[in-house]
Amino acid sequence: MTDVAPRLKRDGRLDLSAVHRGFAYQLQAVEAVRRLPHAALFHEQGLGKTKIGIDLALEWLREDLVDTVLFVTKRSLVTNWDEEMRAHSHLKPRVLDQNHRSNYYAFNAALPALLTHYEVILSESRRLELFLKTRRVAIVLDEAQKIKNPETEVAKALHRLAPLFVRRVIMTGTPVANRPFDIWSQIFFLDQGAALGSDFDEFKADLDLTNDMWRDEDKRRSFEAALGGVFDRIRSFTVRETKSTAGIDLPEKRIENVAVTLAPRQRELYDEVCRHLSAEVVKGGELVEDDSEAVLKRLLRLVQVASNPGLVDESYDEVPAKAVVLDDLLDRAVADGSKAIVWTSFIANADWLTKRLARFNPVTVHGRLDIDVRNGAIAAFKNDPDCKVLVATPGAAKEGLTLTVANHAVFYDRVFSLDDYLQAQDRIHRISQERTCYVWNLIGENTVDEWVDALLGAKRLAAQFVQADVDAAEYARVADYDFGRIVQEILGGGREDE
Repeated sequence: MTDVAPRLKRDGRLDLSAVHRGFAYQLQAVEAVRRLPHAALFHEQGLGKTKIGIDLALEWLREDLVDTVLFVTKRSLVTNWDEEMRAHSHLKPRVLDQNHRSNYYAFNAALPALLTHYEVILSESRRLELFLKTRRVAIVLDEAQKIKNPETEVAKALHRLAPLFVRRVIMTGTPVANRPFDIWSQIFFLDQGAALGSDFDEFKADLDLTNDMWRDEDKRRSFEAALGGVFDRIRSFTVRETKSTAGIDLPEKRIENVAVTLAPRQRELYDEVCRHLSAEVVKGGELVEDDSEAVLKRLLRLVQVASNPGLVDESYDEVPAKAVVLDDLLDRAVADGSKAIVWTSFIANADWLTKRLARFNPVTVHGRLDIDVRNGAIAAFKNDPDCKVLVATPGAAKEGLTLTVANHAVFYDRVFSLDDYLQAQDRIHRISQERTCYVWNLIGENTVDEWVDALLGAKRLAAQFVQADVDAAEYARVADYDFGRIVQEILGGGREDE
């Protein structure tokens, strides 16, 4: 990282020699997009997109292309952005929050940098629109996957305001946060449909990863053709680097699936829930609603039982099988002199695990805790040598945090979000990490966990194809649509008596 902003040479190009301790790929990204009216920075998580955004803003301001740069991030990351901007530039951003009176003065002052979160875009959309008509304002959307669903109010607001910004940049390491069509809304914010079309439903229809693709070759071919064409349509204004292509020398990351045999009573409960769900969503051997939200919510119950039946049955008093395996993994990690992160998708699980793991002096981060409490927990995990374990939910701690004080991560359970999984595991595998990283996925044998693993694998590969991380030949070689068959078997869809 650098404390000195890059200078311009006489020919207008960035002077890379002027930057102390800067990474070439970061400066090249600034050079590639600084004169474009809109751009997408899709650098993999952990590659310092924050610095790229700050240096880009400095260039716009230095060249008098804009009067103000508005940075928008998630609420939990506002403090991080404020600190980074003050550390690596002369900018002292004015933070817009839910205090409308304070925001009024900010909108009526000649400020070069404003910093806010997505919820404020909604509450201040009217005044923001007026502000945009009086000044040349650029916008940098951090964690742009926040607007992946074009039907959300914040996405609609930003789509409406987009043409009023003189420069528009989106930044995210996971533009395909869950499904390939997630990229549409983010690109629409940039170009109002010029690259990927103005009809989301039409785009989605060609890029929907459905459960029936494992046995429908024509649908697979159509899907793969659509996937392969996305990046070519956005290539002219998109910069994408991975840790491999950026030349970052990071330690190895080892990912291991750890099979877990459910405890006896846990297996009984799991099978009971599974039979009940099968009767609801499978008819004639077929999933009635395919992979719709309704089915996913039902499958989530199976994930809970495979994780900790106490989440759905207060009378459950047996030690869940994963808890025993977790104890062993953490003992090994701590004995090796490491700290560890335990990820769970459920808040009740996070609280329960924190109590169970008291011998590690753990801290907890989840969505029901105030931001200040979460920040305090993160600080303790980083700085207190006695605090060996952080128990967290991906929704509250998956983005913007560098947690390289740990080099072990255990996914006690996983749900269906690719973004949650990738962002969470890379909290430990990023710049400043010096040790081999270990990621363990606990997977209940003969449970929905096996489907989740297959589904996330398919989503990951599709995302890599859209982002041009792999080519068509590599995709065809590796692609596996077996998740559709697995989910039908889990719910009994493959049985003759269905």
